[in-house]
Amino acid sequence: MAVSPILIDSLDDPRVEIFRDVRDKDLRGRDKLFMAESEMVLTRLLRTPERLHSLFLSPNKFERLAGSLQALAAHVPVYVADIDLMTEIAGFHIHRGVLAAGFRPRPEELSLDAALGHLKGDAPLTLLLAEGLTNVDNMGGMFRNAAAFGADGIVLDPTCCDPLYRKAIRVSMGHVLSIPYVVCDDWIGDVHRLKEQWGIRLIGAEVTDGAIPLWDIPRFSRLGILFGSEGHGLTGEALAACDEVCRIPMDEAVPSLNVATASAVFLYELIRPEPRSQATWLPR
Repeated sequence: MAVSPILIDSLDDPRVEIFRDVRDKDLRGRDKLFMAESEMVLTRLLRTPERLHSLFLSPNKFERLAGSLQALAAHVPVYVADIDLMTEIAGFHIHRGVLAAGFRPRPEELSLDAALGHLKGDAPLTLLLAEGLTNVDNMGGMFRNAAAFGADGIVLDPTCCDPLYRKAIRVSMGHVLSIPYVVCDDWIGDVHRLKEQWGIRLIGAEVTDGAIPLWDIPRFSRLGILFGSEGHGLTGEALAACDEVCRIPMDEAVPSLNVATASAVFLYELIRPEPRSQATWLPR
């Protein structure tokens, strides 16, 4: 059944109130919703159409996406407006011609057992963990890296920025919507649960005295890589929970990398296959 667009021709139309002053709402937050943009991100959202609240498209984007929109439920409205009117309503230039409002997961859906419980067991597993990650570009980059290198999920402490912030979704290329993630209320408690109950070997990414060069870390079949805040690194409690503390060898004039870049380096080094004759996978 063809989707019928709802034409918007007035700046004050109340039906698109959710899309009004997007940047201001980014700062103040949206009740139970998130906002995403770009055709690529919408394509990922359409794989789980039940997450969609409504769409706001330019005429060109509606025509381009009409075939894909057949997956939408009848209750998901698709609003269409001239790109200049869209821009005026949203409060910023929407050069991609796509805005999508989606339903946020409920807090209980972001617990360790609810979001990642399917990963318990003995199968190989790689998780990224982050403490105090407040830069939305780094947050989006970490999700994109997780998707690129095959990480299974992301675990965040409660001080991290919102992964569903519009810019984080965009930087992640929409992978915030496909990589399962956890927001821990009991951060250190959940870190210890991952080690003791899930068999995770935890490696802290930090430059400290005695930190082991990344290329000297053995391979573990169930692995967690823990990153700290951009400014202060890992807290003492988090470092104490690590089985190993590891650094990326680099020029002394450059003390560290941003979290997104560091996560890509760690994932590449620790996930890539070793030559068959040198592989030393350990159970824990």
